[in-house]
Amino acid sequence: MKSINKFEKIGSTRDDAAGEAFDKVSKMLGLGYPGGPIISKLAEKGDPLKYELPRPMLHSGDFDFSFSGLKTAVFYFLKKHPEMLKKGKAQNDLCASFQEAVVDVLVQKTIKAAKKHNIKSILLAGGVSANNELRNRVSESAKKEKIKFFVPEKIFSTDNAAMIATSAFFNQKNATDWKNIDADANLKLV
Repeated sequence: MKSINKFEKIGSTRDDAAGEAFDKVSKMLGLGYPGGPIISKLAEKGDPLKYELPRPMLHSGDFDFSFSGLKTAVFYFLKKHPEMLKKGKAQNDLCASFQEAVVDVLVQKTIKAAKKHNIKSILLAGGVSANNELRNRVSESAKKEKIKFFVPEKIFSTDNAAMIATSAFFNQKNATDWKNIDADANLKLV
């Protein structure tokens, strides 16, 4: 992103986004909605290396994401290990292992993209940006690569709706009052 209206999309979600994967895995575990905060809290008490889960598209050669395979891996894991549906150490370990897989992919792909495109700063935003492990790992990785890192306070790390609305506002011609904005569900950001 060079300015508010000048940016290039270099990667996107092909199917399930990270937040959607958190929500669906939480539902599979009977933990509730939204899944991100619940899984994150349980993951703090778990071992992220306990269960080996896939890192989808980690070495795909592009900057796209896909978490449907990871979600499916958890689904089949739970079929083989229904005891994971009970709260306790094993469930905490599964939550930590799942979170670790998501964070690994997000961090590694973000840093790889930043290095390839000579990015000077990274902004972490959206609902999943509230995840402590993701915040810490992106911060550490960016610092190691001498890339500035920005993340809003957690109160602003919510669903993307506000960001989408702000972008729509800046893309409307002559919009000075929100009442004058015409809705366009097909508005392209790029």
